[in-house]
Amino acid sequence: MAANRYASAALFRAELRRFLRVSEDCSRRFGITPRQHLLLLQIAGAEGGRSTVSELVTTLALTQSAVTELVQRAEAAGLVKRTSSATDGRVVHLSLTAEGERRLAAVHDALGPERLQLRRVMDELEPE
Repeated sequence: MAANRYASAALFRAELRRFLRVSEDCSRRFGITPRQHLLLLQIAGAEGGRSTVSELVTTLALTQSAVTELVQRAEAAGLVKRTSSATDGRVVHLSLTAEGERRLAAVHDALGPERLQLRRVMDELEPE
C-alpha cells in the first residue's frame, strides 16, 4: 500500500522529465538550443511580447550574467532584438525577431501532443 502513495507522483515526475527531454530534442531539431527555446518562450509569453533582462532573470531562474550571455547569443543568431525604453533610458526591452518567432512557433507546434500528454498526467494526480 505504501508504494501506491507515491505512484502518481512518480508517474508525473517521469512524464515531466520525458517532456523536458523531448522539448530539448525538439529545440535542437529546429536549430535552437534548449535555453534559447526557453528564452524565446518567456519573451513571447511576457506581457506585450517583450521582456527585460531583469524580468528574465526571475522567469528563467538564472543569474544576471547567464541571462545577459544568453540574450547576446540569441541576438547574434538573429532571434531577439533590443529596443530602448521610450520612458526610461536605462531599460532595454527584448522582443523576438521574425526568425525568433518562426523558430519558437515551430517548436511550440511540434510539442503540442507532448503538452497534451503532460496535461493528462497532471489531471490524474492525486490531491495531497
